[in-house]
Amino acid sequence: MLLVDQPWRQPLPGLTTWGALLGLAVLSTALAYGLYFRLLATAGATNVLLVTLLIPISAMLLGTLILGERITSSDLIGMVGIGLGLLVIDGRVLRRMGRQQPAHPLPKHPS
Repeated sequence: MLLVDQPWRQPLPGLTTWGALLGLAVLSTALAYGLYFRLLATAGATNVLLVTLLIPISAMLLGTLILGERITSSDLIGMVGIGLGLLVIDGRVLRRMGRQQPAHPLPKHPS
């Protein structure tokens, strides 16, 4: 890249480009990581993983709402699969249905 493009000979980017780069650096990187590690410290690794699994769903929904993309039946099947997986990982629904014991049962004390 340095031999072919010789970036030092190219004009400097405009203010719009520098503003976009600054916005990406501050909002999409620094702020996002700050929120991520705060969530990790307060909610725990499992809950952070659950939130991470929602990224494909939110990306598809934003693509539909903002870019006018179409959601296909395979997209919907994937969303349902992710949702069911999240319910199983979380475990609260299965415990309410009585099919799973709590992850940390209370110890029994002798009477």
